[in-house]
Amino acid sequence: MCKSRRRDDSYSSTEWSEAFTLSVTIPIKPTVILQPSWTQIFSGETVTVRCEIQGGTQWMYEWSPAKLNTPPTSNEYRISRAAESDSGGYRCRGRRDYLLTWWSDTITLTVSGKPRTTLTAQRSKVIPAGGSVTLICSVEGSAGWKFDWFRRDSVSSEAQLMRGNEANRDIRVSQGGLYHCRGGRGDPAFFSEDSDTVMIKEQVLSAVTLHPSWSQIFTGEKISLRCEIEGGEGKVWKYEWRAPNTISPPTSREYRISRVSGSHRGAYSCRGSSDYLFTEWSHPFELRVSCE
Repeated sequence: MCKSRRRDDSYSSTEWSEAFTLSVTIPIKPTVILQPSWTQIFSGETVTVRCEIQGGTQWMYEWSPAKLNTPPTSNEYRISRAAESDSGGYRCRGRRDYLLTWWSDTITLTVSGKPRTTLTAQRSKVIPAGGSVTLICSVEGSAGWKFDWFRRDSVSSEAQLMRGNEANRDIRVSQGGLYHCRGGRGDPAFFSEDSDTVMIKEQVLSAVTLHPSWSQIFTGEKISLRCEIEGGEGKVWKYEWRAPNTISPPTSREYRISRVSGSHRGAYSCRGSSDYLFTEWSHPFELRVSCE
């Protein structure tokens, strides 16, 4: 500011001029960082934009866009529930007394709608007897996810959390069922959409057994052939039979023959299915019938 007075009059002077502020820019360049460090975030997530200045303290911070400067001029700007309107470039500089830093480089933040999740089965959707299949969960176009895995063991049952907070996006499963997954990241956790459901079928073994288990069967005797399924207890099974000279084989577990005759000689096979379990045709059981 300045004012003036006449040389010959020490009592007369003007008012002080309006203040003119002179700021000096010093060669310090701040850095803008994101916490978490994802430039692609989604509606509803929380992210913090931070201005870091190396060397010195007690800085006041100036942000662009201008909306970040109110209310505080601190080194952090927290976006608690991001919206698409928060997309754009962010930069900052520091101010202390009449010193200014350079503007930082601009970091661009992109906010989009909730991401889709995809669940795929690697190679096959059928678990071979005694084996497993690999399931892969992915969230479109982004990083930093951990995964929750869910399974239903029947169409009418509730989905149960199978494995949660997995950093790896793939798991190996050895049980049939309906599977889906979702991604989560951040604190508090933000979740992606649930994936579509994938049906995984599990193959088990079946065998035909004879009851009574006589080694020799004669014509006129009463017998039953039974379809035995490995680990099939507690399940409701649908059965199919292959039998010699039978137009309408039974659909139950037992193939009953009330009077054995020579026409019953031959190979018998069965298979079953229940929810997401199934068997291949069993090895043929050869029924031999002797005359009395």
